[in-house]
Amino acid sequence: MNSEALWENINYYYKDFVLFKIQDVGITISHLMVAIIAVLVSLVVSKIVRSSLRNHVFKKINIDEGLEYTLLRFLHFLILFIGIYIGLSTVNIPLGAILGLFAVIGVGIGFGLQNLTSNFISGIILLLERPVKVGDRLEISGVWGDVKQVNLRTTLIETPDGISVIVPNSKLLENEVINYSYGNPKIRLQVPVGIAYGSDCQKAAEILVQVALDNKRVMIEPKPKAWFREFGDSSLNFMLLFWIPNAAVKFDVISEINFAIDAGFRKNGIEITFPQRDLHLRSTEGIIHFHQTNE
Repeated sequence: MNSEALWENINYYYKDFVLFKIQDVGITISHLMVAIIAVLVSLVVSKIVRSSLRNHVFKKINIDEGLEYTLLRFLHFLILFIGIYIGLSTVNIPLGAILGLFAVIGVGIGFGLQNLTSNFISGIILLLERPVKVGDRLEISGVWGDVKQVNLRTTLIETPDGISVIVPNSKLLENEVINYSYGNPKIRLQVPVGIAYGSDCQKAAEILVQVALDNKRVMIEPKPKAWFREFGDSSLNFMLLFWIPNAAVKFDVISEINFAIDAGFRKNGIEITFPQRDLHLRSTEGIIHFHQTNE
């Protein structure tokens, strides 16, 4: 086979040989090559545009990291779609065929990746409405921690123990989420305390309130309160209530308050009780008394 015949064969398979059809439009290798080139050009353009926006626009307006990520990803796919559309249009593939192709692909992806699609859409909603953003302290399904990343599919939460928990975005919309940082970040904490029967209740309440006031991280207003909740089985039960300006220090403040309560009660001779039980058993020789304590 001479070079001219070889070239004719190559030209035939490149331009005329139909690989498949879309709405009676034959797709050849040349069409696929144009589409590939369009994708590559679109990727380069997308990278340049996103880099320019990130360095020259978003840094100046101090946009949220999660929102920035979403906008850049959306822009990336938009440029990619436009590039493919332009590329296929240049080889005379009608708009209906192009849209039909994307529709078929979209339906296939939708059925095959329903959970992925749900998380993706949920991520867009989260990043646009922003009920959850980077830096927020959340509690969801027993997980407590700070939001480190809000991506299109998942949200990364870091617990106080340094454990990273990856939560699908759909869970943040479907489940009940406690966002301690949303709106007003201050929260009210409750510390239960039980003291022995016979203790000075008024004095105990005064000590509890003073312990809260002495802590620098406790808010003065609203003023801390000590509630006498109930007469328990083996203790007089109080509840200390106070406000802190930031939920991030919740556990630290509770620990400090507990230490201070113990010191204050010891100083004033007030006993913090522990569970105990008295048993009275009858026998032929009389009543036998047992005293059981659970320390």
